[in-house]
Amino acid sequence: MNAGAIGLGLAFAFMWSSAFTSARVIVEYAPPMASLSLRFLVSGLIGIAIARALGQSFRLTPAQWRATILFGVCQNALYLGLNFVAMQWVEASLASIIASTMPLMVAVAGWVVFREKLPKLAMGGLILGIIGVVLIMGARMGAGVDMLGVALCFIAAVALTIATLAVRGASSGGNVMVIVGLQMLIGSAVLAVPAAMLETIEVTFSWQLIVAFLYTTFVPGLAATWVWFTLVNRIGAVKAATFHFLNPFFGVAIAAALLGESLGVLDVVGVAVIAAGILAVQLSKQKAT
Repeated sequence: MNAGAIGLGLAFAFMWSSAFTSARVIVEYAPPMASLSLRFLVSGLIGIAIARALGQSFRLTPAQWRATILFGVCQNALYLGLNFVAMQWVEASLASIIASTMPLMVAVAGWVVFREKLPKLAMGGLILGIIGVVLIMGARMGAGVDMLGVALCFIAAVALTIATLAVRGASSGGNVMVIVGLQMLIGSAVLAVPAAMLETIEVTFSWQLIVAFLYTTFVPGLAATWVWFTLVNRIGAVKAATFHFLNPFFGVAIAAALLGESLGVLDVVGVAVIAAGILAVQLSKQKAT
């Protein structure tokens, strides 16, 4: 892995993790699903415009179309949609920690669904990840965390796991920005339905809302997604996913710095244990290949 790939991986991890903090700001001032649907609409249209300017083709393969649709529904509508709703009740740091368990869920899915053998290092990583989650959830439950919000975050992580399994099919064959734009538009369309049915559009305009919305649209929305697809194309999905071990660190650090969210000792220990577990799982995959 060269310096360029490492730089892309670090940039992706930081941008991806920062989305939880900006989302937490947005839901303080606007309805979550409607806000996210609008964000995806803007991001998708900009992505398509960039793709046109780059001369990329909209002639995707059937495999690309299937994976792009799945990615748009699972990551954008379900994963991000559920997280936006949940962050009305849970802190951004907790949402980012739960989301960071996705690589562990991918390993479990490979073991249970696809009957893949887990090396000892991967099994140890899964055990570490579970211990880390138990430490954090035990501390948060004692402090009165909202369990509905927590449940939505875990369901969202499952949806992200499914989306991650579809990434390789979506990113192969080129036309990356076309795929980025299309999956944003798919997420926007899917979220627009429950937003129209369930939400009342009440927006409190403020500079915090505007900055958070613009940041979420352009940085975690467009830039991070493009970087992820580019990284997967360059070094492969297994090596690229290694950078997910940084997400719990970045997620809690950004939330603490910008939102003033407090962290207990068990939170810090749990984050370190989860990160170690994720890294162990990903390293075991690299050795296997």
